[in-house]
Amino acid sequence: MYVEMKVFGFALDAIAQMPVIILKDAEEKHAVPVWINASESVSFAAQFVGREMGARNSRKDVFTTLIERLDMTVAGIYVESLHDGVFTASVRLKPAQGEELRLEVHVAEAMLMSLKYHLPVQVNDEVLIRASSLDMNEEGFAQENNARRFVDFLDHMDPAAMGKYPM
Repeated sequence: MYVEMKVFGFALDAIAQMPVIILKDAEEKHAVPVWINASESVSFAAQFVGREMGARNSRKDVFTTLIERLDMTVAGIYVESLHDGVFTASVRLKPAQGEELRLEVHVAEAMLMSLKYHLPVQVNDEVLIRASSLDMNEEGFAQENNARRFVDFLDHMDPAAMGKYPM
C-alpha cells in the first residue's frame, strides 16, 4: 500500500551536514527525510524555488524531450523501498497507447520529477516504517554519515590524483 506525500521542504541537515528533502503526507502525520548529495542538491534547489535550470537558454532536459517525443506522460512517482539507508524509487510512464512502463530512477531524480511535473510522491508504507526507525542518535547517525561521506568522496575522486599521495 502507498501513502501519497508531497515535497514539503528542503534544508541542510545540521548533524549530517548534507542536503535533505522532507516528504510529508497531507495530514502531516508522516514525514520521510531523504538525504541527497551536494551535486544533486543544486538542481533540486533550483527546481524547488521555481526556476528551471535550462530557462536561460530555453532548452528542455533530456528526459522531458524524450517523453514528449515518445508521446508519453508521467503517470506517477514512487518510493518503493529503503534498505541500509538507500531508497529505491521509480517513475511510471504512460504511453498514448499500451501498458504503463516502470523506470527505476535515483531517489533525488524522483523528487525532482515530483516538483517538475507537480505530482505527489507515492511512498510505500514499509518505507514509512523503516524511515521512522532510522538510527538518529548522534553516534549511529555519525557512523552512517561517515560511511556516506566516504562513498561520496570515492565517487568524486579524480583517478589522476591517486598517485599524488605516498603510502
